[in-house]
Amino acid sequence: MKAMILAAGLGNRMRPLTLYKPKPLLEVGSKSLIVWHIEKLKSIGVTDIVINSAWLADVLIGTLGNGSQFGVNILWTREDEGLETAGGIINALPLLGDEPFILVNGDVWTTFDFADLLKVNLQDDLAHLILVENPTQHPKGDFTLKNGRAYTLDQEVEGENLTFSGISVIHPKMFDGLEQGKRPLAPLLKEAMLKGQISAQKMQTAWVDVGTPERLTALDLQIREGVFA
Repeated sequence: MKAMILAAGLGNRMRPLTLYKPKPLLEVGSKSLIVWHIEKLKSIGVTDIVINSAWLADVLIGTLGNGSQFGVNILWTREDEGLETAGGIINALPLLGDEPFILVNGDVWTTFDFADLLKVNLQDDLAHLILVENPTQHPKGDFTLKNGRAYTLDQEVEGENLTFSGISVIHPKMFDGLEQGKRPLAPLLKEAMLKGQISAQKMQTAWVDVGTPERLTALDLQIREGVFA
């Protein structure tokens, strides 16, 4: 199984920290955010990792290289400007192949066991999402979870409204017939939900959307103090 880490964002909310360093290279617990993901993927035997790049791409690629220092094989894509989530994936499909792959946002941190992702069997589904309790900055959530299935909030299903963690298993068929270009992932997920093609589960472990300098500092302190040990 292959994986893709999304790392092309501008990191505007993290400025000035991201003026000279791409957001995925910001550190918590003496380790870059993206390195936490790389090491977790390596630990479950996923060693072919595609990473997209745009903002400060040379810095990101120069730091991580081909992945040999981590025992993995990193393949890179470059985007002249950020193509958003789905656009970045479509651009990377030639490197990802025809089988389902793990997708991870480069700007989240979690203690979630990625081994669970290897157990996902999509069958006729297009994606399996890992959802989390709604953080204070996103109280309404993204999707509704009921009996292992994900629904849009507009479907008004009686379930639990949760937030997408940025961790999932995606089938390349999700992007069949779509041209390259700037395109977000959420509308594609919602379209598939309306057709009953998205499964999901709720994460029971720690997760942080590292979206601001304050959250970065708080997470770094928690890790150093052993809160998640």
